[in-house]
Amino acid sequence: MAATEAKRQSNRWPALLDSAAAQFAGQGYHATTIRELAAASAMTPGAIYFHVPNKQALLLAVYEQGVQRILDRIEAATAGQTEPWARLESAVAAHLEAILDASAYARVVIRILPSDVPEISAELTKLRDRYEAKFRALFSRIDLPADRDRKLARLFVLGAINWTPVWYRPGGASIPSLAHELLAPLRALAAGKSASAPK
Repeated sequence: MAATEAKRQSNRWPALLDSAAAQFAGQGYHATTIRELAAASAMTPGAIYFHVPNKQALLLAVYEQGVQRILDRIEAATAGQTEPWARLESAVAAHLEAILDASAYARVVIRILPSDVPEISAELTKLRDRYEAKFRALFSRIDLPADRDRKLARLFVLGAINWTPVWYRPGGASIPSLAHELLAPLRALAAGKSASAPK
């Protein structure tokens, strides 16, 4: 076991990750200091550096956990489903559940873009591509008119999903109903209904 991995077996590592996820999701990467992370996780700055060499490494660990949580929910939600629209709707609902989860990990993936941290942009992009590849595969299987751009449709849907934490409040519409309504315009296109703007 590598030295860094051995250090992370400490029971302080999960608490540090939880605190970092909450801070990064709440106020962003650059606005979060090591001193704030130490206070939030009841550690000293030196103790944080026992686990990671710098703040970028901590962001990478949180980011990886966020991507994995999204993927795990999608895999569980779509397991055994074969109908393309049902699979996509279940995946959208699972993604919504992940980013609305109080643990904040997935929201870090949504809030912090690879370009925000140039020093590790390649690593963040690679992690982000793992979950975007899942949606590319799901969108490739749905029935859309030939003149519609699947890439744009996917990006519009992901953009709508990722904006949800800004306005969603518990007690409102259920997550499955949100997923259904979000995909309703695309389903209408697939059914051959007009998508023209009203005059």
